[in-house]
Amino acid sequence: MEDFDFNITIVGLGLMGGCYASSLKKLNPRNIYAVDIDKEALKLGKKRGIIDKGFTSPEIPLKESDLVIICLYPNRVKEFIKDNIKYFKSGTIITDVTGIKTNFIEEINELLRDDIDFVFGHPMAGREFSGVKYSSKEVFQNANYIITPNKRNKVQSISIIEDIVKKIGFSSVKKISPELHDRVIGFTSQLPHVIAVSLVNSDNLGLDIGKFTGDSYRDLTRIARINTRLWTELFIGNKENLVSEIEGFQENIQELKLAIVNEDIKELNNILNKACKKREGMS
Repeated sequence: MEDFDFNITIVGLGLMGGCYASSLKKLNPRNIYAVDIDKEALKLGKKRGIIDKGFTSPEIPLKESDLVIICLYPNRVKEFIKDNIKYFKSGTIITDVTGIKTNFIEEINELLRDDIDFVFGHPMAGREFSGVKYSSKEVFQNANYIITPNKRNKVQSISIIEDIVKKIGFSSVKKISPELHDRVIGFTSQLPHVIAVSLVNSDNLGLDIGKFTGDSYRDLTRIARINTRLWTELFIGNKENLVSEIEGFQENIQELKLAIVNEDIKELNNILNKACKKREGMS
């Protein structure tokens, strides 16, 4: 792989930060730095060889870095930018992993200097576990990636981020507006988490349910092992879109319920066949 002549800082060496660090290593950057208050995470990153140096304070690495990838919860991203804006090297490109964009981008842009460019991104990949110990470069392989350009972005900065994510394994990179991103993610990501959580919490049998589950239950509820702090921020941050999707889902559940109650075989077949065909048509 050709050398990538950048110093890179990853802020937040958890699951996503670790996945970025291990993936970026193959691009042979000058240095990969990590910033985290968890010294054990930094120690593990160094031991694995996915970072060159770890810092508990961001001042030194930010002053040296050409690319900064912020892998923090949405509210912490804002705090980090506000507290450390003076340390960013002139010309720095920043990107993120945040799963909500519209209001988030507006708030971040108000904090930025004119000589740095924040290209907002969303890697559609992850695991149900948190922490750098669960990170792997395999997580990004053949995954989808979304860029949400805004009027502050330079074309070159967007191209650099797009080039990087393709080189580290993402197979599809889409550029869409922040508003469309939040609508789509409300359905494709947040609603499934709501459904998984609700399904697990709907158990009223009073049994050790794990002894009676098959693949269908396990597949549907895997993501219920949720990072509660992160997903609370994501749900609230996209509440209008998410509530709309929940209401649409409730309508579909009600239609299915009525078909079952009324023993309406024709309607039940129509509902099931419609879903089957739509799922088969997905790329």
